[in-house]
Amino acid sequence: MSILDTITVELKEALKAREELKLSTLRMIKASLKNREIEKMAALTDDEIVAALSTMAKQRRESVEQYAAAGRADLASREEQELSIILSYLPKQLSKEELDGLIRAAIQETGAVSANDLGKVMKVLAPKVKGAADGKAVNQRVRELLS
Repeated sequence: MSILDTITVELKEALKAREELKLSTLRMIKASLKNREIEKMAALTDDEIVAALSTMAKQRRESVEQYAAAGRADLASREEQELSIILSYLPKQLSKEELDGLIRAAIQETGAVSANDLGKVMKVLAPKVKGAADGKAVNQRVRELLS
């Protein structure tokens, strides 16, 4: 079953169970995916759906930070709940240890020695962690390990 089929089935279940937060989040996801399909003028692949969900997750993380900084705990809490629903459709997120192992392997593979080689490492690493780790966090960790 594809990711889109899973979302559709769970949307129907949330509707029947009257889970308002999950229902509104799934509707938002479906609308976003439908807009991308219209832009592309073709059906989305699972990789494209994962990319779209990753973007939505990133937006929620940024919103949580901004709401927390503004002292709006109620809005930050809602964004965190939406984030957890979105993350449930993404591949399992890498642990810090798994991510460090992949980064070290990419550093060895590219022969990187300084922060100037960040681009080389990210070029090798990005396809391996796509959807399974936040790109911003990966970039920051690569910088730490290279310095």
